[in-house]
Amino acid sequence: MTGTIINTITVLIGGILGTLLGARLPDRMRQTVIHGLGMITIVVGIDMALGSENILLVLGSVLIGGILGEWWRINDHLERLGKWLEEKASRYPFLTRGDFTRGFITASLVFCVGPMTIVGSLQEGLTGDATLLILKSVLDGFAALAFAASMGMGVTFAALTVFLLQGSLTLGAGMMQGVLSDAMVAEMTATGGVLLLGIGLMILEIKIIRVANLLPALAIAPLLVPLWAFLQAWLGH
Repeated sequence: MTGTIINTITVLIGGILGTLLGARLPDRMRQTVIHGLGMITIVVGIDMALGSENILLVLGSVLIGGILGEWWRINDHLERLGKWLEEKASRYPFLTRGDFTRGFITASLVFCVGPMTIVGSLQEGLTGDATLLILKSVLDGFAALAFAASMGMGVTFAALTVFLLQGSLTLGAGMMQGVLSDAMVAEMTATGGVLLLGIGLMILEIKIIRVANLLPALAIAPLLVPLWAFLQAWLGH
């Protein structure tokens, strides 16, 4: 959990600094930084998605994950959580500057959907090596500062999402030792890349996509790998 704790702290620090300095930063500067992060997010997403060994598995994961996410209304639950936190923070005026809910959801998704989150959490959980998560912590800290400067204190509360989700992945990795193959991790990461593309489009305000409702795809992807192998072997006979 060392990497997750460090990551949580950097998001908190970055979010607080961004909130405090946001009013002092010119709007054009904040917009440019956010747009830059959006473009980088898209580039990283494409790079991740191209790592798939079988794009059909990614397609199936996204389709099934999207159906499950819409059924479970994950995006709506996240929005309600953001609104609840916003109400709690409303007693402190400086906390509610900017779009609290958008900041919370966007930052939560950006910080928790990516190759470093998945691979880093698995690496620390299975081997105790937190190097990747520490590197991710530095990147997330700067990203939190930029996001909070534009969207307010909601970004800081994304540290809670990082701690709970990333921590759960790290703790659960120990129980998955010997279960996840390299192919499973590859397809999971590629699927995460597709989700990052959606996040990048949201950051650039090109298209509003309910990316949260696609999160189950990350769990579906590794399950489809052995199923596909079974089907290939069965059809081969």
